[in-house]
Amino acid sequence: MPDFYQTKTPHILISRVDAIGDVVLTLPVAAYIKKLFPGAKVSFLGRTYTQPVINTITSIDAFLNYDELKKLPDNEQAEYLQKQNIDAVIHVLPNKHIAKITRQAGIKLRIGTTNRVFHWYTCNKLVKLSRKKSNLHEAQLNLILLNPLGLKHVPSLQDIVAHNNFHNKAELTPALAAVLVNDRFNLIIHPKSHGSGMEWGLDNFAKLIRILPADQFNIIITGSEKEKALLTSWIETLPATVQDMTGQMSLEQLITFISKADGLIASGTGPLHLAAMTGINTLGLFPSLRPIHPGRWAPIGKKAGYIESGTNNLETITPFKVAEKVKTWI
Repeated sequence: MPDFYQTKTPHILISRVDAIGDVVLTLPVAAYIKKLFPGAKVSFLGRTYTQPVINTITSIDAFLNYDELKKLPDNEQAEYLQKQNIDAVIHVLPNKHIAKITRQAGIKLRIGTTNRVFHWYTCNKLVKLSRKKSNLHEAQLNLILLNPLGLKHVPSLQDIVAHNNFHNKAELTPALAAVLVNDRFNLIIHPKSHGSGMEWGLDNFAKLIRILPADQFNIIITGSEKEKALLTSWIETLPATVQDMTGQMSLEQLITFISKADGLIASGTGPLHLAAMTGINTLGLFPSLRPIHPGRWAPIGKKAGYIESGTNNLETITPFKVAEKVKTWI
């Protein structure tokens, strides 16, 4: 048996350097590593902008910044990784450059999928994994990569939720805290998706807002700074009680703000998965279109759910149907 498997306190690196939603659904990998190796050190190789997300998970001990790593001269990149004394790396998102430098760094166990040619000469443990054809959820697919470490069965989504160890230490600024009220349900609507999910449309969200009683719901619109420009004129047409928080929060602040709110509605985008992770009421709006259907990308959390269209678009999901679901949260 290789030395690694006899080590009770290995240092294991999870590599996923893409978007927020993808990262959120990779975070359970850390919890299951700790289950397999309770004394393990778990590091996460990610991007600068996803660091606030990664920092909220107690089973992750260290964050390695891929954006900073890439700035190093070529000959120093593998050397940097070598100094981290990493025993194993899990390439959740295939990345040719990362696969190359982790091999050069001499990391003992390098786990990748069989469907990337470069993994065949950079990894020494290959896992057969086809995401496109699978009926498993993205979070479950990520966990299959722990098979070489001893995770033999794919956990249920309920089990994955039970292993969520989200803990956010950040506090809201007084100005942001003032947006949330005590006498109504604080509902965040995140209408845009940066192209990561099929959008429901601003007209539908406007109709939904008008259906929901203003004396019961404190409606807050969120969006990135880029999305603010797309939403400003639309928000001006909404009832005066609606609060516009687009472009006003860093990701760290947004995570905290979401965790303090009561519910969130969005399509398959990062904030949807953040909301589910924090444990608040979460509703995702999805088409029945592979590969962006809810079977693969539904939010997973104690109070997370979704409405599926049954078609390749979202036209069958009416504002009334969404409103009826949201009203059950009160």
